[in-house]
Amino acid sequence: MAFSSFKTIGEVLKAFQVTYTEANFVSEIAFTIPDYFREDLELMMRDAVVDNSEFAICENLIYPVLKEVWKTYRSKFILWSHQSLNYDEKLSGFPEYILAKRSPLGKFVFEKPYFILVEAKQDNFETGWAQCLAEMVAAQRLNGEYQIVIYGIVSNGERWQFGKLESDIFTRNSTFYTIQELDKLFAVVNFVFQQCEIQLNNLVAA
Repeated sequence: MAFSSFKTIGEVLKAFQVTYTEANFVSEIAFTIPDYFREDLELMMRDAVVDNSEFAICENLIYPVLKEVWKTYRSKFILWSHQSLNYDEKLSGFPEYILAKRSPLGKFVFEKPYFILVEAKQDNFETGWAQCLAEMVAAQRLNGEYQIVIYGIVSNGERWQFGKLESDIFTRNSTFYTIQELDKLFAVVNFVFQQCEIQLNNLVAA
């Protein structure tokens, strides 16, 4: 039973005994967006077909934003694309993107702990969150002794929603963000990355 087998958030909550809440937990931490990024995004949204499939959404709208923020944190994290995540037969598959600790052995080693799971969906956020939450549960279990707050992002390219899994509580951020308000979107993604960095630093210091 792969991540994609889950179609509703309720299924995942029941299967793994997770409690659902909603609150605004994200903050906005300003991020300087390069001019070339703004120009390229404007060009793509004006002249290219950017959202005709989940693959297109990933390549044109989601990955460019994640990559731009990741560059600031790249000394500590690797941003994996479509990497296999496998806990057991119920929790396995290929999340769109995973933010994981950079391994001391080099960039090709998929290293725990895992911090962020990203799922792209063309239009169905219910299914998107079902899959993303299942991925977050898998990451939490794979992290084992690392007591990490796992973050999740579900996006159709235009709208971005954020969630977090802390112990057995899943919180979905009440407010969503859009690529039309680029500065706000980047500020929130930057916040999530920063929270991951803080957690990683705490692990190292422990």
